[in-house]
Amino acid sequence: MNGRRARAFAAAAAALALGISSIAASADPRFTVDPTTPPWDAIGKVQTNIGTRCTGALIAPAVVLTAAHCLCNRRTSALLQPVSLHVLFGYQRGTYRWHRLVVRATVGAGFDGAKTQPQGADWARLELAEPIPATVSPLPVSTTPPMPGMAVAIAGYNQDRAQLLVADTGCHVIKAGRSPEGGAFFTHDCAATRGTSGAPLLAREEGGWAIVGINIAAGRDANLALTVSAIGD
Repeated sequence: MNGRRARAFAAAAAALALGISSIAASADPRFTVDPTTPPWDAIGKVQTNIGTRCTGALIAPAVVLTAAHCLCNRRTSALLQPVSLHVLFGYQRGTYRWHRLVVRATVGAGFDGAKTQPQGADWARLELAEPIPATVSPLPVSTTPPMPGMAVAIAGYNQDRAQLLVADTGCHVIKAGRSPEGGAFFTHDCAATRGTSGAPLLAREEGGWAIVGINIAAGRDANLALTVSAIGD
């Protein structure tokens, strides 16, 4: 991607990050999924002691992948301590199968909670105090970068349906590229609102579903995701 296209992509992504998703009820493609059956049982509700809520995905028996900005105190922009973080699996209408405390949180190098524009470092790995039982299979992280037209799905705890895990399985990657700072992002047409920050973008690969992205912003006409195959670049 040349400099002009990179700047245009970054500007569009920044505008998207400031938007609030608006989903017409008559055209809402989201549906409730069972958080106790695969692959949805590997998707958890990330909560903090200050009341913020996001979504995360189990990528190892005791590791959850989510968005770094979900761990920020919005008033101070500082990262919360692990003791303030909780992950609930199988959550539905106030009940859940497992509650796990977080003992360590690692965010992308250079992440700055005070910045409002999308950041390539907007990811976090949460190490849980105890592993989730082996009956839940962690979701693999794909090494394949998303391409325009790729079929994807998303599931998360949307702000407007915070008590249920809802999914959109009929969506696609719109555009992929890098910001001037080197972060790899893509836009997609999955229906999602705030609360799905940190939710996995899933694609079918040999053997089942794999994570290709992390949702980091909700917009009016599209959502923005961070490309997981570029994490660590």
